[in-house]
Amino acid sequence: MAFVGSIPTTEMQVTSIRLERDLKEQLKQMAGNHGYQALIREVLWNYVRLRNGNTNSQLIAADIRTVVPARSTQTQRCAVTGKTIPNQSECLLGVTMNGDVVTLSTDSLAPAEAPVTAG
Repeated sequence: MAFVGSIPTTEMQVTSIRLERDLKEQLKQMAGNHGYQALIREVLWNYVRLRNGNTNSQLIAADIRTVVPARSTQTQRCAVTGKTIPNQSECLLGVTMNGDVVTLSTDSLAPAEAPVTAG
């Protein structure tokens, strides 16, 4: 996950929110050395971009943990490549590391490497 950090904190407004203790601890663990407040800002910016239909906030293949084959019921965009997926086309449904379900084009994920065999 790439943390948003292009704006100095001196240009940010202080906002107080209440979080469940367990949620705060999990955010701290997920953020590691980047700080959980930066992670919260990134999550909020991603949500705003998604709600505004901004397709520039794409995922990378490593963000996808599970895929299942599917067929689109309307024209969509691949969450990894941004490629248009036409109505009634074969596609994939991917589950992200965050548990979100996203639409993927069938060629959006690199094929798995062939297993190495002893010879």
